[in-house]
Amino acid sequence: MCTAAPKRTAVEQEEIIRRQAEYIAALEQEIAALHKRVEELERLLKEKAGTKESKKPTFRQDYSLSRQERKRRRRRRKSTGRKPREAKQAQIHRTERVYPEGAAPEACDPAREQCAWRLEHGRAVYVRYEIFQQRGVPEVPRVVGLRNSRSEFGLEIHVVLAFLVYSIGVSIDQGREILRFFTGLDLSRSQADSLLNQLAADWEEDFEALCELVALAAVLYLDETGWKVGKRACYTWIFTTLSHVVFLCGKGRGGKVLDEILPESFAGIGVTDNYSAYEGRFRKHQKCWAHLLRKIISLMLRFPAKAHYRLFFEQLYAIYRDAVESQKAPSWTLDRGLRVAWLQRRIRALCVRAGEKPSQEMPEDEQRFVKLQNELVDCLDNLFVFVEHPEVEATNNVSEQGLRGEAQARHAARTSKTDKGAKRRSIITSVLGSLKRALPNFTFDSVLEEITQWWKEGISLFQRTLAESNARASPATARA
Repeated sequence: MCTAAPKRTAVEQEEIIRRQAEYIAALEQEIAALHKRVEELERLLKEKAGTKESKKPTFRQDYSLSRQERKRRRRRRKSTGRKPREAKQAQIHRTERVYPEGAAPEACDPAREQCAWRLEHGRAVYVRYEIFQQRGVPEVPRVVGLRNSRSEFGLEIHVVLAFLVYSIGVSIDQGREILRFFTGLDLSRSQADSLLNQLAADWEEDFEALCELVALAAVLYLDETGWKVGKRACYTWIFTTLSHVVFLCGKGRGGKVLDEILPESFAGIGVTDNYSAYEGRFRKHQKCWAHLLRKIISLMLRFPAKAHYRLFFEQLYAIYRDAVESQKAPSWTLDRGLRVAWLQRRIRALCVRAGEKPSQEMPEDEQRFVKLQNELVDCLDNLFVFVEHPEVEATNNVSEQGLRGEAQARHAARTSKTDKGAKRRSIITSVLGSLKRALPNFTFDSVLEEITQWWKEGISLFQRTLAESNARASPATARA
């Protein structure tokens, strides 16, 4: 049974009608406002469309199509950073006349002018050289001390910058700042980079002579450390003798690097760590004792509760100490061959676990301990070469120390950006490092005097040493 809806009173119906009328009026008002907004937007659209219309060309009597084309803006050429000639002239400190050595001034004619920055008494000066040429002689005197005789910077500036960057280890920008502060010479980044490139090109033949001298060494110390060329991971190698050093930056770590330097007939003694690339490369091979001792020292310090590590270290170090004493002993006081055999027997007696294969069930430190004993016995013939040949060192610390600068540069992210930069570093570090070994007093004055003599005589110290070595070897080769 449906219930009928309650009937509304007349008052309630009037109220409903009133509310609906108000709602309809509000809608009409909103619609009128929207119509007005639409009309306004249509007007604005018409105005915008009018502004987008293309303008008609203006015709004149001298009309041409090129006048209607939009003129292209010319790109400004990038500045090279070079100062105009007039600005350089204002910097000239003095003018010098340069004549060929031994030639009378009246027998010479002007050849050319050259301006160059020089270091004098610790300050940078800009000098103009009026260079004269002897009549009938094509050669023109050089004034800056480089094979690139037209360089705007003297040899001494190249050497100072190279020493700061590659020996001290500062960045190129820091080297520029040091030069500016102490000498007043304001080099741009590109100029500093160019100076190092010029010096590397000037020393390339000397670097090649050093590589050949290393291959003739009686004792050679080798090592390698990580390096980068751009984003490529690679290595820097060092080859050290008593008199010379060669760096090879940006190389791989395989035996091909050794092939670049050492011939198959290399007869010298090699001193290295236990890296496999060195195996079978030397007639006699001394393994570095420092690397071996460090391994047992690491175990002893990390695991002090395991007393057998300390006992092994003490016995191994006692053998090493006796070997060093035997090396220092005069040759007439002992039979070195017998002493080496005695030391080898002690190593075998110490390494009681030699021949045992480390298993995964062993603790990691025990695996390392067994591997060390196997390593000592496997390289037994390479442990006491320094006793048999007293001129050989028991470690390759001399090479490790030479690589410290490269390791520091790597840690400071100052590695090579390109292969060209790696080669430049190889050349300059090798020549400076070899000069440090060759000169009795390694100072700026002695280095500059030595290098200046090279270009005056047309041959460097290293090229002369190589020629003398080859001359000594030639009669022996001829007799053979």
